[in-house]
Amino acid sequence: MSVIQISAKELQLKLQVAKKPLLVDVREQNEVNFAQIKGSLHIPMNQVADRIKEIDSQSGCVVICHHGLRSQQVAAYLVHAGLSNIYNLTGGIDAWSLQCDHTVSRY
Repeated sequence: MSVIQISAKELQLKLQVAKKPLLVDVREQNEVNFAQIKGSLHIPMNQVADRIKEIDSQSGCVVICHHGLRSQQVAAYLVHAGLSNIYNLTGGIDAWSLQCDHTVSRY
C-alpha cells in the first residue's frame, strides 16, 4: 500500500458525494486558526501517533497541511501503521485556496 496523491480539484469532487472522506489537518493550531477546510479534524503532526485511533480511513482519509510536505510524511506514517485509503492533498491548503475556495486565506 502507498499514499495516494489527490489534487485540490479531485478532493472538491470527493466532498460532493454522500460518502465523504475524513479530512485530517496536521498543521499547528495557529495555522488552522488562520485557514482551514470546513469539517476537517485537527490533529497536529506531533500528536498523530497518540491520536491514531481517531482516524477512520474506511471512506478514505485525506491528510492536509500547508503545501503538502508534512501531510505526505503523516500519510506515509498512517500507511505504515496499517491504514488504507490514505490520501495526501498535493499542494495543501494553499492549493485548496487557489483552486477551490478563495474564501480560505493564504499565508
